[in-house]
Amino acid sequence: RAKQALEKVPGAEAILSADLASIAETKELAAKVNALGRFDAIIHNAGVYNVSGNSPDGLPLVFAVNSIAPYILTCLIGKPKRLIYLSSDMHLGADPKLGNLSGVKTSKNISYSDTKYHNVILAMAVAERWKDVYSNALNPGWVPTKMGGAGAPDNLEKGYHTQVWLAESNDKEALVSGQYFYHKKLSRFLEAARDMEVQERFLKICEEITGVHFLIR
Repeated sequence: RAKQALEKVPGAEAILSADLASIAETKELAAKVNALGRFDAIIHNAGVYNVSGNSPDGLPLVFAVNSIAPYILTCLIGKPKRLIYLSSDMHLGADPKLGNLSGVKTSKNISYSDTKYHNVILAMAVAERWKDVYSNALNPGWVPTKMGGAGAPDNLEKGYHTQVWLAESNDKEALVSGQYFYHKKLSRFLEAARDMEVQERFLKICEEITGVHFLIR
């Protein structure tokens, strides 16, 4: 897949890969990214859906990939100018108070919806604490990908336009932080993600699991 990506973008400087279910490999990936230099934008796009089983570290796989990996990468990669986190409208069905994270290693109740809510929390936490970074989350829509399925009703191209727009546009609507978008428009999200207590609880749980501290910098 890395080779295929380079063929599609022959001018790319490098392709890096890692198993984002592994805390150790994700930390190594962050170090490799830092060795390349600072970035203008980073889009946290990787995710899994409807998977069972545990990660190499004993975490629910969907939580390890969708929640823990972007936390580690956010903390360890040098701050870019813009951060974009992919969520889903399914996050509206999550537990806003993070009750499902109690005893996370033994929990079987962490859902895809919960992890997509975690992505919104992380985007809002970064926006609150790193004032020199534009940090936002978005819903790409239910699009026809391998994850979404061939029958998904949304438009595939519109699914990525918002990411690109937030990453490179100088439109005043894109130069914001702590917002949630759907197809370049502000959209409804669980407002509890803005709650500092909720943010602190999520960051603390992630730190306890990974040993990685979120710095106010």
